[in-house]
Amino acid sequence: MVGLNRGRWMVSALAALTMLAACGSDGAESGEDGNVQISFLTHWGPDQVTMLNEAVEAFEEENPDISVEVRAVPFANLLSTLRTQGSSPNGPTMASVYDLWLPELVRDGLAAPAPDAVADEVTSGWPENLVDVITVDDAVRGFPNEVNLYALNYNKALFDEAGIDAPPTTWDELRDTAEQLTDPEKGQQGFGVITSWPAGSVHPWLSLVASNGGQLLDGNTAQLEAGPVLETTQLYADLVADGSTVPEMSTANANTTGPYLDNFVNGKTAMIIMANWWKGSLSEAMGDRFDDVGVAPIPVGPSGSEPTGVSYSWLTVVNEQAQPAQQEAAWKFLSWLNGESSGEDGSSAMGDILMSMGILPSRTGDLDAHADDLSDPFLSAYVDQLPAATPFPIVLGGEELTVSVQQQLENVIFGSSDPETAMGQAQSEAQAILDKSGE
Repeated sequence: MVGLNRGRWMVSALAALTMLAACGSDGAESGEDGNVQISFLTHWGPDQVTMLNEAVEAFEEENPDISVEVRAVPFANLLSTLRTQGSSPNGPTMASVYDLWLPELVRDGLAAPAPDAVADEVTSGWPENLVDVITVDDAVRGFPNEVNLYALNYNKALFDEAGIDAPPTTWDELRDTAEQLTDPEKGQQGFGVITSWPAGSVHPWLSLVASNGGQLLDGNTAQLEAGPVLETTQLYADLVADGSTVPEMSTANANTTGPYLDNFVNGKTAMIIMANWWKGSLSEAMGDRFDDVGVAPIPVGPSGSEPTGVSYSWLTVVNEQAQPAQQEAAWKFLSWLNGESSGEDGSSAMGDILMSMGILPSRTGDLDAHADDLSDPFLSAYVDQLPAATPFPIVLGGEELTVSVQQQLENVIFGSSDPETAMGQAQSEAQAILDKSGE
């Protein structure tokens, strides 16, 4: 989540509230100098906000009739800030949002359809599967920013110590490798999972489901009692029973840091399924030991035929509640921000900002412009797997559905439920959520 949330980049809530309190007049369509005033809501941290403000300054020099203010809030406050302030006179004009939120934002009038010229720009400049994700009610709803994909991360140093030559490619190999890499005396688990964080819990599991030939939904029908899903959930139960997965080492806190991250960084978790965005956290925490991190495709299950990781993306939307002149100015700014002329060496300014965080930009031109940077062993492994990615389904109620599945999956991990019972309950809850959202 951007990744969905990267704790080390979060600004403090106090700073965010101070910034928001200071913006009493900037929701007006025009300021005292006649400029159209617009605002950009993000959850990025200070370094990326600085880069965004530098881009804003360059844009304002070219467009002196538009003033852009960047507002930053912690990730946990991002969606609630957009919802509570979106319809107010000084609410955000633009916002960076997680694609899973998009159907509800469109329903609530907080994600405007792009003008035809902008929609054509997005359609021609971004991969078709990402454009499909941000198209709701037959309208493109913004500019895709980052794309994130899950893959198997492993500690090559621990593999070498155990005499293991390569990462597992099948579930049998995964279970066997995890057992070999588990050492209770060292506090070392072979395979780590993530709990206490909905997307972090569900996305790795769903990547294994997809690599086992399964899916979360078929249209608006949940598929949580299907064979491939039950087999995947049983794999989790088996890894815990083997002692290869230690539930107490899995916790993520509200900022998506915590034991799951610390244990991998400190060589206590040999393998974990995780997204590309955490490269920044890993490289900073591990230093020279970051070279020990390997990336491999998701192991294929007995009912699957090829590896695939779950993907999700972020986009910037324009608030449909903003004044018409503000919406027009916002689309102009976003077209510039995501265009080649705003960045360096063929990149957009947005592409440069994302790359500064070790995140994959989704614009085709940005991927080309940063080809050298994306060729490093960590990121290139993710780039190679993007064509086979399985996008997380974008539906009304998707966030609530994710939380429901997380809770039942964690019941299995912590031993309070068996896979069949847990997935039966998840099926019932998920279908109720989908049915209610579709009414």
